Amino acid sequence: MPKNLGNTQDLVELESIQDDTLILKDSSLRQIIMVGGVNFSLKSEAEQDAITYAYQNFLNSLDFPIQTVIHSRKINIENYLELLSNRVKEEPTELLQNQIQEYREFIASFVKDNPIMAKTFLVVVPFFSVQLPNKQTISRFIPFLGKKTAGEEKAVQERSADMEKNLEQLRQRTSQVIEGLQAIDLEVKTLNNEELVELFYNFYNPSTVEKGSVAAGVEQEQKKQPIANP
Repeated sequence: MPKNLGNTQDLVELESIQDDTLILKDSSLRQIIMVGGVNFSLKSEAEQDAITYAYQNFLNSLDFPIQTVIHSRKINIENYLELLSNRVKEEPTELLQNQIQEYREFIASFVKDNPIMAKTFLVVVPFFSVQLPNKQTISRFIPFLGKKTAGEEKAVQERSADMEKNLEQLRQRTSQVIEGLQAIDLEVKTLNNEELVELFYNFYNPSTVEKGSVAAGVEQEQKKQPIANP
């Protein structure tokens, strides 16, 4: 008899996303900060030393763990190439038509041989709490509570109150991390619910995102930006 392997969701520790926060199945919480990069090699030696010491002080100031994640994915430029093709059709001047077409062919050939990778830098801020009892746990140890609506409501209220306390402590941690990173002149942004959903979709559907089925932020910016001069 074949062994029951369960479904994919059993392998994902994420329970839900709410209040810009990841809620895991063990009741622990996470907030994710997106951090802008800096070209360290272009800095002077004095600037490099200042950044290194500032980052060291930032890490030493934390009394809780953090996780750094670098997410790399291949950029899809099909929309940009299509934009260039449309520009060729709309351009009345033959000379500019040829220049744009040559530029398009160069970009397509270059990316084919040298895939462009987009890197996203993330800092994960955790908060670990004591696992909160659910309805089944309460009913198992105190059977009569499972039969009374008042008991269920009380358990839900207590769970909600504990969750708010945990969220507040997590927000304080996130604020501390943000202040520390901003002190190093790094741009930071806490991901909201929608951005967290998109991030995890990208994690678990890399091929779909690469093909452009999901509107990626880079591709959206390409539509807004004017065409570079060939």
